This record gives sequence, C-alpha cells and structure tokens, in this order.
Amino acid sequence: MNIKELKLLANNNRKRIIDMVYLAQTGHVGGSLSVIDMLTAIYEIDVNFTSEKRSKVVLSKGHTTPALYAVLNSKGIIKDEEMSSFRKINSRLQGHPYTGTIKEVDATTGLLGQGLSIAVGMAIAKKNLNDNNNVYAIVGDGEMQEGQIWESLLQAAHYKLDNLILIIDYNKLSSYNDVNESMNLEPLVTKIKAFNFHTIEINGNNMEEVVNSLEEAYKIKDKPTAIICNTIKGKGISFMENNPKWHTGKISEEEYEMAMKELKEEEDRINNE
Repeated sequence: MNIKELKLLANNNRKRIIDMVYLAQTGHVGGSLSVIDMLTAIYEIDVNFTSEKRSKVVLSKGHTTPALYAVLNSKGIIKDEEMSSFRKINSRLQGHPYTGTIKEVDATTGLLGQGLSIAVGMAIAKKNLNDNNNVYAIVGDGEMQEGQIWESLLQAAHYKLDNLILIIDYNKLSSYNDVNESMNLEPLVTKIKAFNFHTIEINGNNMEEVVNSLEEAYKIKDKPTAIICNTIKGKGISFMENNPKWHTGKISEEEYEMAMKELKEEEDRINNE
C-alpha cells in the first residue's frame, strides 16, 4: 500500500471513529484521532493476521479503542454491523481493549502506564522464542508521567530489545489541560535518548514521516526505538483540534454532519494529489 492509499485509509478510519462515538454518544475521540495515522500504518505494514507468528500491538493508551476498532474494522476483523455496539452492554467493543473477546487484540489495557511493561515482556519472549516479529507499545503523553513507564524504558534498553518500538502520541493535551503544565515532560527527546533508545521525532499526523520512521526503526540493531509523534488531539476535525473538550464526550447531530463533511473534503483533497 502506497502513501496515498495509507492516507485515504487513515481518513476512512477517522470516519469510523466519528461514527462509533456519535452512535454510542460516548467515547474518547480526541486521542483516537491523533493516533490513527500511526496505528493505520503499523497494522497495514507490519501486522499479518494470517500468520501464526506476527508482530503485536499493545495499545497502552487503552481508552482510545475507537482508533483500534476502526483499524480492525478496516481489516475485516470487526464486521460493519458490530460497530454500532461500541460501549454497549455485552458488546465485544468495550471502552478499553480486552483480549478475552477479540483474539486479534494483543493486550488488555486501561490502567495507564502498564502497557509498555507488557510490551517489554512480549519483546523478551519473542527474543527467547527466536520470533523475529516486532512489538509496538502505543503510549500517550499523559501516561509518560507514570513511574512504571520509566522503569520499563530502563529494562528495554538493558535487554537491547531492538524488536520493541515505542510510539509516544505526543498531542500535549491530557483530560483537562496541557500535559506539560500538570507534569513537564520536556526535554522529552533528550530524556528518551538518555535511556539508550534510538529516538526519532516526527509529525505523527504526516503519513510520509510515519512510514519513514517505521522503516528507520526496522533497521536498528541492539537497542529499542522510540518514535515521538508530535500530533494534534482531534486531528482532522477543525472544531475538535487542540480542544480539551474532545478528550471524551458526546457528538451532536450537527457536529457529526460537520465532521463527516470535513472528512469527505479531505478525501477529495487526497484523491486529487
């Protein structure tokens, strides 16, 4: 799949996110929209569901399941008719990832800060089993304030886990305010490098940069890679972008129509590139 096709797929996944949250009248839309470009690329490039041994994805920022379910729907894992059951009683599409009902979900997450530890364990296991596939940990910037994250960084570097790729969705907004006002992460690139990670900083909403960063990560040996994705919370919907209101919440009919109109315009723009 080329860059243009990936852009179109990510845009369609944004439509899926908006549909889910609108129909459920609940859901974490802002962070789902910020991470969807990277998540789309990872699953298209490096996750083969037909293979017994495959790369794994740990969505540590587990509240952004709309992004995960959108991708799984695009892959045919979740059927169209099931998407409207998001966050309903007895639905497989829970508010956080759960391995018990969808086998293609690689980790049950939700308590922020724990996903990177899970991914480190998976990466060590793959090394021990001579499984050359990768493990991705998708971490939010807010959960970078958790001590367990930094312990996991130490461990990943100590064991030279070159099959571990840490993705930091650095949209700089937490639930109610700026991440760096509640607990300053800067200088984030310098800090991650100091933990002996190969560190790449990109625009995480630019598909060319996303793909190039993944290709660079695959070449690194004897150390883990961290891709710091500078993103926009609510990316793709003008009234949601950089607005803390859209960390989670309801979408009105008028807002839904506005959002889908903007995504249709973006689809036309990509097609005309």
